[in-house]
Amino acid sequence: MTRRTWLVAGLAAFVIITAYAFRVRDGMTDFAVNYRAGQRLEAGETLYQIADGHWMFKYLPASALIYLPLGHLPIEAAKVTWFAISLLALAWSFSLVGQLVPLPHRRHLMLLSGLVLAKYFLHELRLGQINILVMTVMLLGIRALPDDAEARGTGGAGALVGVATALKPYAAVFFPYLILRRNWVGVAAGVIVLAVALMAPAIFYGVAGNFHVLREWAQTLSQSTPALLTNNDNVSVLAFFAKWMHSPALALTASAVAVAALALLMLAVVLRGRGVPNRSVLEGALLLTLVPLISPMGWDYTFLSSLLAVALIINAFDRFPRAAQLLLGVNFAMIALAVFDVLGRRAYAAFMQWSVTTVNFLVVVFALGYLRFRARL
Repeated sequence: MTRRTWLVAGLAAFVIITAYAFRVRDGMTDFAVNYRAGQRLEAGETLYQIADGHWMFKYLPASALIYLPLGHLPIEAAKVTWFAISLLALAWSFSLVGQLVPLPHRRHLMLLSGLVLAKYFLHELRLGQINILVMTVMLLGIRALPDDAEARGTGGAGALVGVATALKPYAAVFFPYLILRRNWVGVAAGVIVLAVALMAPAIFYGVAGNFHVLREWAQTLSQSTPALLTNNDNVSVLAFFAKWMHSPALALTASAVAVAALALLMLAVVLRGRGVPNRSVLEGALLLTLVPLISPMGWDYTFLSSLLAVALIINAFDRFPRAAQLLLGVNFAMIALAVFDVLGRRAYAAFMQWSVTTVNFLVVVFALGYLRFRARL
């Protein structure tokens, strides 16, 4: 390694350690919830306790398995360990995106893409969430589906989708995609992996107890979702209409129409992709961007999963008309700069309450559609 490389590595390490000490360590509230869930799982206790209130564990019991080893560490050591795991997963994600985006790459492609989404990565790390790890698994799944020929006979992508779904159920949107691609081996592999993951907590609960905990998860999810739809940080399509419409029935109808339209767009993109080299890259990027939009509890920082989409658009920026380039440039600037420290308390609260972020990423979705239909990417 050259002296300059050592200098950059040392500076990066200093920034990371300082950021953890002063900004991250006292946060990681979501990690604390998951850490406790891992301990409860090993003890055979229910994961979904009313007394936890807002800090109730909300994921599948299978996802608590990865926190079980961390539960044997003191909380501060567990935080450091999870922070390091998250950073490694983030670096791996950037590497995977760099491999997936077609060559040649625009100069500073990954730096520019990272800057657009930086606030989401930082928020994720400060909360101690799991979305970076899930994104990494799904990017590995996309890499396992490079073209039609391999898509029909490869189970690896499906198995990775099963793992990602066990960690966070929103990854299940990839199952219909595997069906559309006629990857029956992948669908079977994913279902098997997911079934094994769902049954794994029976080691601690017994079979009957495991089914009881799964029912508790479903009940908890159904009860908590309506109350969180108008939360400022909820950026889903359903939350968008819930914030703008005073009638829950109208909001539900409007969101159903919007989600159906997005599903039709996804279908059209897949059908248009026949014969396109490495078609799974753009299709996977579109799915990853749609996840926060169609998930009822899509929090703003889960848009970090759009890293591949942002990188594709930036790399193919010259393929857009001049007016579209201006729109995309403004859109990316809004995404990057819409932070509390820049806008201030009142403007930022209005920005989030109006669900401008939802519109920002709908623009990203339609930009990907343009690249498939007009640029044949």
